[in-house]
Amino acid sequence: MITAEENQLLTQTGPNTPCGEMMRRYWQPVALAEELPAGGAPLKVRILGEELALFRDDQGRPGLIGLHCAHRGTDLSYGRVEDGGLRCLYHGWLYDICGRVIDQPGEPGGGANKDSIRHLAYPCQESGGVIFTYMGPGDPPLLPNYEFLTAPPQRRTVVKAFYECNYLQGNEGNIDPVHLSFLHQVLDEAQIARQRIVQAVNATDNTLLGRDVAPTIEVEVSNFGLRIYTTRDAGADKRYLRVTNFVMPNLAAFGGSTVGDGYAVHWHVPIDDHSHWKYIFAFSRDKELDEFLRTRSRVELTADYRLARNAANRYQQDRASMKTQTYTGLGTNFQVHDAFATESQGRVQNRTAENPVSSDKAIVAARKLILNAIKDVQQGREPQHVVRDAQANRFTNLVVLSEVIANGVDWKEYTRSRELK
Repeated sequence: MITAEENQLLTQTGPNTPCGEMMRRYWQPVALAEELPAGGAPLKVRILGEELALFRDDQGRPGLIGLHCAHRGTDLSYGRVEDGGLRCLYHGWLYDICGRVIDQPGEPGGGANKDSIRHLAYPCQESGGVIFTYMGPGDPPLLPNYEFLTAPPQRRTVVKAFYECNYLQGNEGNIDPVHLSFLHQVLDEAQIARQRIVQAVNATDNTLLGRDVAPTIEVEVSNFGLRIYTTRDAGADKRYLRVTNFVMPNLAAFGGSTVGDGYAVHWHVPIDDHSHWKYIFAFSRDKELDEFLRTRSRVELTADYRLARNAANRYQQDRASMKTQTYTGLGTNFQVHDAFATESQGRVQNRTAENPVSSDKAIVAARKLILNAIKDVQQGREPQHVVRDAQANRFTNLVVLSEVIANGVDWKEYTRSRELK
């Protein structure tokens, strides 16, 4: 159990909050690249409690600037993209992607004092189908070279989904091994569109997760966050090993449809303290993703990336199906399951009322890392996993596994043997 003060530290991410200041030391996704095509309209975005305008200039470069014009406060997301920047519709002030005012057409000579005005602007980079921004002080760190960002386009996919709850609730769900044996359980595997068969025991992940609902869990600190080992009885003197990773400060890598060849990632980005975007990545190291893998995370999403099953319609729960089809009666879409579990905790979960147990050890450890990172920033140090060394910008030890091993095998050593060379 944590204190009310610690819960606030962990969950309040707006400007000038301790956690918000820590989160701003990292590159964060601000939009999907598909939302901002070349020549497309600017976007009004909200991230970490700030309202901003995102646009591509006429060279295709993304820019993120303060939403309201520095002149008289008009919304710049309605503006014209032209002449090397974004032009306000009210008086024609023109901003480049760095926030410089490069034209004041209503002033003599195009504005004698325009060079003295610097509008709020945050640097952007585009990678892996996502536009990232750095909202912190000083020179930006390196954008991490995660495999799911650098894989060729035909081997990766990304989408996002809106969640009406604090980012931390989603983040913690990723590193909770036991919920897989309940929340996501499918009773009738014919309901699963495509099943992954674990060859060593000729069983699906769903079957193995349901067979042993009280796994052995161990957690170790890594250079990027946490590595979480979970083993379950797989029968016939075998163990079902899953390795998941918590990556500071707000993402997790875990077994998905491409596990064994790649993995999935959930990156939880605060809109404000009461809602967030979950960016959902999947990639393969060796194979092109087929249409099924490219589109499965878009199932039941509306055009504006909201879940069609949501709290307003009680996630369309079918209680009759709980007898024979799924544990929850919420269909087979894991994103819907996650939304129900985390949104129903309240917009900001009251962690002072919870009762953590031994299987929550990864969640407890992740909270400690985040609190330590907040303290680091408060004391003038860089938090864990801010990357500035190009030689260290390759995460060979970010290993995700979901496979069966023999009893007696040291699963930690086995996992280390699977690190990239």
